Amino acid sequence: MKLIIAILQPPKLEAVQQALQQIGVLRMTVSDAMGYARQRGQGELYRGSEYKSNLLRKIALEIAVNDDFVQSTIECLEKVARSSGEGAIGDGKVFVLPMDAVYQISDGRDGPGAV
Repeated sequence: MKLIIAILQPPKLEAVQQALQQIGVLRMTVSDAMGYARQRGQGELYRGSEYKSNLLRKIALEIAVNDDFVQSTIECLEKVARSSGEGAIGDGKVFVLPMDAVYQISDGRDGPGAV
C-alpha cells in the first residue's frame, strides 16, 4: 500500500479526477495548498497597491492505493496534469510514500481491503 501525494495546478483538478476515475482510482482527499519553488511567486494587486507573493496556490491530492495501482496512478497524474507535451515549471510534483497500515473506521476493516 502506498500514499500518493500530488501537488497540482488548480485548473487541472477536474480533469485529473475524471482520468483517475477511468483507471479505477475512486477515492482521494483534496486540499488547497500554497507553494514556493522555481516559479518564484507572482505579483498581485490589492486595493490599488501592488505586492509580490512568494507563495502560489496549488491543489494537494492525497491518494491511498494498493501496490498494483501505484504505477498506473502516477502515469495518469503525469499525463493529465502536464501543461503541454514537454511540461513546464509549476506543473507539480508527485510523492509516493509507504503506508504501513490502514484502518476503516466504519466497519473496522484493515490492510489492503480498507483502501
